[in-house]
Amino acid sequence: MNRLALFAVAGLFVAFAAAPLVVNSGLLFIAGIVLTEILFALSWNMLFSYAGLASFGHAVFFGVGAYTAAIFLKYDYGLNFMLVIGLGTFLGGAAAFVVAMIVLRRTSGVTLAILTLALSQLMVTVIGYSGYLGRDDGIPSIPRPVVQLVVFAVDMRDQIQAYYFILIMTVLAIVLMWLLLNGYLGRRMKAMRLDPERAAFLGVDVWRLRVFAFTISGGFAAFAGCLMVPWAQIVTPATVSWLHSAQPMLATLLGGAASFWGPFVGVIVMSAVGYLTRTYAGLSELLIGTCLLIVVLLAPQGILGLLRRRIVDEQMVEDVAEHIVDSARTEKEIA
Repeated sequence: MNRLALFAVAGLFVAFAAAPLVVNSGLLFIAGIVLTEILFALSWNMLFSYAGLASFGHAVFFGVGAYTAAIFLKYDYGLNFMLVIGLGTFLGGAAAFVVAMIVLRRTSGVTLAILTLALSQLMVTVIGYSGYLGRDDGIPSIPRPVVQLVVFAVDMRDQIQAYYFILIMTVLAIVLMWLLLNGYLGRRMKAMRLDPERAAFLGVDVWRLRVFAFTISGGFAAFAGCLMVPWAQIVTPATVSWLHSAQPMLATLLGGAASFWGPFVGVIVMSAVGYLTRTYAGLSELLIGTCLLIVVLLAPQGILGLLRRRIVDEQMVEDVAEHIVDSARTEKEIA
């Protein structure tokens, strides 16, 4: 199943890479937004499925990166956009670190979720009173930069160049996240999620590891926010609201929290439903809610979990049938 999932994801990335060749500019814009949302959802899944922590205000860290990029691009501070991305990612990780240091010493579970939700709404209120951040209207008409790299430049004013820049940066971030979660630290986080007390007995510093996971997750979310801003060319308080925080949670449940690639699948399904029902007010939410209800009741492990179970069942049937045939052949030879 892991190999099949990798082939499927590789196929989806190929589809994203070929998108500028086969779709119009409107669909290409949606594809770019989907890429940033995939990275955002994967960052939340790192926190939930690997560290065992639930944040209902994860959009705050996405917003830190988004508003950092928006400020530097809108007010033209002359900083290379790669440095802006680095700064936004650092600030998002730093904000997550401060929250983790304060909150994780005292609470986890449902209380942590409620506190992060309150933080999200506090951030919305602060932005609403800040003229520098555009108040309730946000920061519109953000210019796309020319990204100066070592040997060449990427002119993000050109939609195709901007799209491929976002695609490459997203793929690099996902690969880095995958390597991190499938290595030594990922195994320790899984052990901590399954049984914190036993993990601590075996020498895992549970609190430090939770702070680390929260910080890294916030950094990846902020990175996604930085990539979104020059593509969308606008950032509003909705970016940090609880509604945006709910998107990676829904995508993870829909795609499958037990798999690294679950949020990837969930975001694509949700985006496809939203696009196909764009002309029917409220139908998108109704269909996504219905899909989630069906998944929770019939396939708690999500879409990927359901596919894994079907593949395993089919493999078991094949093995049993092969065993029966072999047994019959053996009995015939003996007779």
